[in-house]
Amino acid sequence: MKKLSIVAVAFAAVLFAACGGNKKPQTVQETEDIKTFEQEQIEASIKLNVDSLATAMAQLKQLPITEKNGMVVLTDEERQVKPTYLMEPAVAENTTTLSQKYRVLSAMQVDKEIAELYGMPTAEYDNEIAKLLVDINDPSFKVISESDGIYEASQELYKAMDENGRINFYWQIVATSLVEQMYVISQNSEKFLASFDDDAAANVTMRIVLIQDAIERLTNYDPELIAVADAIEPLKVINAVSVEEFRTQLNEAAPQIEAARTALVME
Repeated sequence: MKKLSIVAVAFAAVLFAACGGNKKPQTVQETEDIKTFEQEQIEASIKLNVDSLATAMAQLKQLPITEKNGMVVLTDEERQVKPTYLMEPAVAENTTTLSQKYRVLSAMQVDKEIAELYGMPTAEYDNEIAKLLVDINDPSFKVISESDGIYEASQELYKAMDENGRINFYWQIVATSLVEQMYVISQNSEKFLASFDDDAAANVTMRIVLIQDAIERLTNYDPELIAVADAIEPLKVINAVSVEEFRTQLNEAAPQIEAARTALVME
């Protein structure tokens, strides 16, 4: 992780001011040792908080629209009307940064799940997902079973990405996944919200809180997360604890959700 340079500079200024009068000036080495200790304490505190947030995330259930146990069931008639709002697989070809690749990979896996739900062909999704996996080359993904998606916020995935120095990307994955799922739900809320109960609705609120908290803490280390934090900031208006509240808030926040999706995976 990157050092907290702003904190380090501020702390050095305090030390400089404290060296006035008759006190013996500290050596450069002593000052550096104190700064290093201070930085380590700050980093350890943030890491502890982020670990706790990841644990809480892993304990939440998946949103019903991506659960593989048939939470959402479409009739033959409904399957005839194919969704036009899913991401085109070719979007992956335009990714340039590692952050973009992680985010598009996460969103694309969500859209592939929805495409399968409607009986749509998914070969193009599979091809682009495979390319992204090669480009990203993250050994952390080895902990994911074939039945799980990379977008899922499992404790195993978090631990693996932590060990490989990629926890910042973990939070980009789960943020993008949630935004993409909320966007999909907003496009057909009557059908998709039928699979929700009050706990599932409150689960969405909790995910938003946990993700935003973690990303805001980590922006001190990774400037690329600032754009992610800005993109999901408007989602704070979602604070539902029931399906009806979620339905109302989802409809009202539809423009913000679409804007967040565009910022995360389309730009």
